[in-house]
Formats: sequence, C-alpha cells, structure tokens
Amino acid sequence: MRADPQLHEPVTVRTFTQLFSCTPRGARLARRLVANRMDVWGFPYDSDPSENVTLVVAELAANAVRHGRVPGRDFRVRLMLRDGVVRVEVADGRTERLPVLRNPGGEDGNGLLIVAAIAERWGADPRPGCAYKVVWAEVQVRRRAGSGLERS
Repeated sequence: MRADPQLHEPVTVRTFTQLFSCTPRGARLARRLVANRMDVWGFPYDSDPSENVTLVVAELAANAVRHGRVPGRDFRVRLMLRDGVVRVEVADGRTERLPVLRNPGGEDGNGLLIVAAIAERWGADPRPGCAYKVVWAEVQVRRRAGSGLERS
C-alpha cells in the first residue's frame, strides 16, 4: 500500500551561528558579521532590514557583554531567516539575570527599548539546567507573501 505523496511548497531557512568573546570587541565583531550576513542574504548594508537586524544584534550583544558575562564563557549569536522574518538569538552565561524593559532615560540606557521598537516580538528564554539563557527578537525584513512589496 502506497500513500500519495503530497507536494509541499519548499521552505528556505537560512541560518548563521557564531560564538564571540564576551568583550566589547566581541560585540563589535558580532555587529559587523551580522551586517555582512544580511548583505550575503540579499539585504544590502544600507537597507532598512539590514540596519534594523544589525541594530538589534548590537543592543543584545552589548547587553550580553555588560550584563550576561560569566568569566570563561562566550556569547552566541544566531540568526534565522524564514518567511521574511529574521529571528535574532543571543545566548549568554548569566542564567539568573533576565532582561527587563526599563523606563526611558534611565542610567542603564535604552537598548531594550530600541529592540522593542524595532522587533515584532522579543523575549527571553531561561534554560533550566543549562549554562545559558537566550534573549531573542523577531525582525520583519520582508512583507509576507501576497502583501505586495517583497522587501521593506
């Protein structure tokens, strides 16, 4: 007995993952490599999608270095492009400190306010029993199929 194969529309998922030293230099390198990856994926350096994703990575990487640093541990940046949305994930070693959105103008800066303004959604996933947590944001870089324009 043979089942009829059903045709599915192919889904392309592009990913990028890299470990960086938990230093200001590592955060700068993360920003630069993400801008390069966006260019490789067809979003030029000066385009809004590239600048938005790069800014989100810059803010989350800076937070990983400043607030999530654990001696001897790196932080990881992961990008996933699927269906016109880039999911940015930054994992750091400080599992007990989850990010908190603060009022503008505070001493700690406005990095998460910037992330919240750019991203469609964002959040943090503590990983019980793991040595890291993940802070993530989803940035729309293309309008969804059937909505008109391909790139925003």
